[in-house]
Amino acid sequence: MKKLLLIAMLVGTFGVSYAQSDYYNDYRRSITDVNWQNVIADLVLTTVQANQIYALNDRYRDYNSWNRIYVHNPDRWREDRYVELERILGRDKYVKFKTKYYKGQNPVAYYNRNKNNDKRYKHMDKKIKVHKQKHGNGHH
Repeated sequence: MKKLLLIAMLVGTFGVSYAQSDYYNDYRRSITDVNWQNVIADLVLTTVQANQIYALNDRYRDYNSWNRIYVHNPDRWREDRYVELERILGRDKYVKFKTKYYKGQNPVAYYNRNKNNDKRYKHMDKKIKVHKQKHGNGHH
């Protein structure tokens, strides 16, 4: 019985980590899909703003550093990243950025749309609900 429980836990952990890595891949694409040098030139950003964007892009250099922050709420990366980006750019330049790179959509909605259309994420709803029922809502 213990072996069976251990196997079930390992399979469950692997399933969650696979889905987590999909969120991380979205996070990485939000950085790599944009030519940040062009953004900086197009929006005529200051050196300070450019350095802040590069620091934001380098905040989580690998999956483990990202996952330490977002393990219980992988969706939150979008909100965190784009709130910070709006703070760096300022409202007007952030709107111009969204218009050019996300067709006027909020980048959070842009990546959520991709997630909602991706079958790989569908199984997460049940797991998140079960996790919240067992462990509370995730606030510490």
